[in-house]
Amino acid sequence: MRKAIQIAGVVLALQGISGAIDHLAVQPFFGIFLNFFNRVIIPRIGALTGYELFANLALAALGVVLVIAAERAPA
Repeated sequence: MRKAIQIAGVVLALQGISGAIDHLAVQPFFGIFLNFFNRVIIPRIGALTGYELFANLALAALGVVLVIAAERAPA
Protein backbone atom coordinates (compact mmCIF):
# COMPACT_ATOMS: atom_id res chain seq x y z
CA MET A 1 0.00 0.00 0.00
CA ARG A 2 2.90 2.32 0.73
CA LYS A 3 4.22 2.04 -2.82
CA ALA A 4 0.79 2.82 -4.29
CA ILE A 5 0.54 6.00 -2.21
CA GLN A 6 4.08 6.98 -3.20
CA ILE A 7 3.31 6.44 -6.88
CA ALA A 8 0.12 8.51 -6.56
CA GLY A 9 2.15 11.24 -4.86
CA VAL A 10 4.74 11.26 -7.62
CA VAL A 11 2.02 11.43 -10.29
CA LEU A 12 0.32 14.34 -8.49
CA ALA A 13 3.63 16.17 -8.12
CA LEU A 14 4.46 15.67 -11.79
CA GLN A 15 0.99 16.82 -12.86
CA GLY A 16 1.25 19.91 -10.68
CA ILE A 17 4.70 20.86 -11.95
CA SER A 18 3.74 20.15 -15.55
CA GLY A 19 0.55 22.17 -15.20
CA ALA A 20 2.48 25.13 -13.79
CA ILE A 21 4.93 24.94 -16.68
CA ASP A 22 2.04 24.67 -19.13
CA HIS A 23 0.37 27.70 -17.57
CA LEU A 24 3.54 29.79 -17.91
CA ALA A 25 4.76 28.42 -21.27
CA VAL A 26 4.03 25.34 -23.38
CA GLN A 27 4.50 21.79 -22.13
CA PRO A 28 5.31 19.49 -25.07
CA PHE A 29 5.98 16.25 -23.13
CA PHE A 30 3.11 13.92 -22.16
CA GLY A 31 0.67 16.84 -22.35
CA ILE A 32 -2.49 14.71 -22.33
CA PHE A 33 -1.48 12.80 -19.21
CA LEU A 34 0.51 15.38 -17.24
CA ASN A 35 -1.81 18.32 -17.90
CA PHE A 36 -5.05 16.51 -17.07
CA PHE A 37 -5.56 18.54 -13.89
CA ASN A 38 -4.68 21.80 -15.60
CA ARG A 39 -6.89 21.30 -18.65
CA VAL A 40 -9.83 19.26 -17.32
CA ILE A 41 -10.27 19.80 -13.57
CA ILE A 42 -9.42 23.50 -13.16
CA PRO A 43 -11.85 24.81 -15.84
CA ARG A 44 -14.72 22.88 -14.22
CA ILE A 45 -14.16 24.38 -10.74
CA GLY A 46 -15.18 28.02 -10.80
CA ALA A 47 -13.33 28.90 -7.57
CA LEU A 48 -9.99 28.08 -9.23
CA THR A 49 -10.52 30.43 -12.16
CA GLY A 50 -7.73 32.98 -12.02
CA TYR A 51 -5.72 30.86 -9.60
CA GLU A 52 -4.49 28.20 -12.03
CA LEU A 53 -0.81 28.57 -11.17
CA PHE A 54 -1.52 28.41 -7.44
CA ALA A 55 -3.73 25.33 -7.91
CA ASN A 56 -1.03 23.54 -9.90
CA LEU A 57 1.67 24.36 -7.35
CA ALA A 58 -0.64 23.25 -4.53
CA LEU A 59 -1.20 19.96 -6.36
CA ALA A 60 2.56 19.49 -6.66
CA ALA A 61 2.99 20.23 -2.95
CA LEU A 62 0.24 17.74 -2.09
CA GLY A 63 2.05 15.10 -4.14
CA VAL A 64 5.32 15.74 -2.31
CA VAL A 65 3.51 15.55 1.05
CA LEU A 66 1.99 12.20 0.04
CA VAL A 67 5.39 10.80 -0.90
CA ILE A 68 6.94 11.95 2.38
CA ALA A 69 4.00 10.71 4.47
CA ALA A 70 4.07 7.31 2.80
CA GLU A 71 7.80 7.03 3.41
CA ARG A 72 7.45 7.83 7.11
CA ALA A 73 4.39 5.66 7.73
CA PRO A 74 5.00 2.49 9.73
CA ALA A 75 5.10 -0.71 7.71
